[in-house]
Amino acid sequence: MSVEQFTKNYAYTSRPLVVRGALRDWTASKVFSFDFLRHLYLDEFPGSLDVVAEHCQFFKYKTEFANLRDVLTMSKERFNQTWYVGWSNCDVSVATVLRDHYTPPTFLPAGSASSRLDWIFMGRSGNGANIHIDNVGKPSWQAQIKGTKVWTLEPPRECHFECASMEVTVYPNDIIVLDTDTWYHGTTILGDEISITIGSEYD
Repeated sequence: MSVEQFTKNYAYTSRPLVVRGALRDWTASKVFSFDFLRHLYLDEFPGSLDVVAEHCQFFKYKTEFANLRDVLTMSKERFNQTWYVGWSNCDVSVATVLRDHYTPPTFLPAGSASSRLDWIFMGRSGNGANIHIDNVGKPSWQAQIKGTKVWTLEPPRECHFECASMEVTVYPNDIIVLDTDTWYHGTTILGDEISITIGSEYD
């Protein structure tokens, strides 16, 4: 996918897009794991959990977890059950390490910038996020680092009679680009491998 193709056909059109194999050069696919994130937040930068708790967003979805610390300190038994969470990382030290292992997609429009926030979603096989719509003000991209995720997309009301609902499966090394302010969306995690994604908005 070239910058020109993406800018002309997708960037600001609200048309969903999946780019297969878009992050093969990222080291994130080899490095990111539950244990990596746990070590990063708990051991390497322990103060980062307080930053996330006070200044970032945490989505517990259908779990009992109150915050990211609860997730990263769960028991092995709980880890092997169904769970799914998401959070925005606004700790600078953690962000620096994360971005050593990934870069914004190369097909983003020239001159555009990704948000300074990293969004991370992680979970085991089963339900992810229920169908919902966001209010972030910008289109976003999300990279599938580990695991397999099915996205269910429902068209916006303005397009109800012309647009169709769809399901798309995103595999490791794929990137989905979606205007989450426009499309109602939900996710389901497939298989036994943990799902880890990272993403951001772009302008």
